[in-house]
Amino acid sequence: MSTNSILAPGSVRLGLASVSKDDAIRACGQVLVEAGAATPEYVDGMFARELQVSTYIGEGVAIPHGTNESRGYIKAPALGFLQFPEGIDWDGNEVKVCIPIASAADDHLGILASLAEILMEPEAAEQLRTTGSVDEVLTLLSPAEEN
Repeated sequence: MSTNSILAPGSVRLGLASVSKDDAIRACGQVLVEAGAATPEYVDGMFARELQVSTYIGEGVAIPHGTNESRGYIKAPALGFLQFPEGIDWDGNEVKVCIPIASAADDHLGILASLAEILMEPEAAEQLRTTGSVDEVLTLLSPAEEN
């Protein structure tokens, strides 16, 4: 599955004002709802997941997603990309990028693999945190076989 089919340009939000962690999770859920990927109830599952385990993964990135029980509220696989240049306090960690996930299967694994590679390259991770270009986000997060 290609990046463009699960991470649409309209689901990329750059240069957002710093907000609370809860407001960031709500914004992430809203992106997935607006994309037609999830119902509003899925957002509750995103909060429930965060109570189970933090979705902060390092290098200023969090990947909010729902619990297994909330997968019934997913209508289609999708990702979002929300950039908070001033950072968000995520339980003591600074998050500048949130990548919300709606997936009932493994549709998102290629992008997560690309993200893992990016996070091992400080320059690429910095690009994600600071870019002002939707196209650059889509290119950076394209699975390697698409680049």
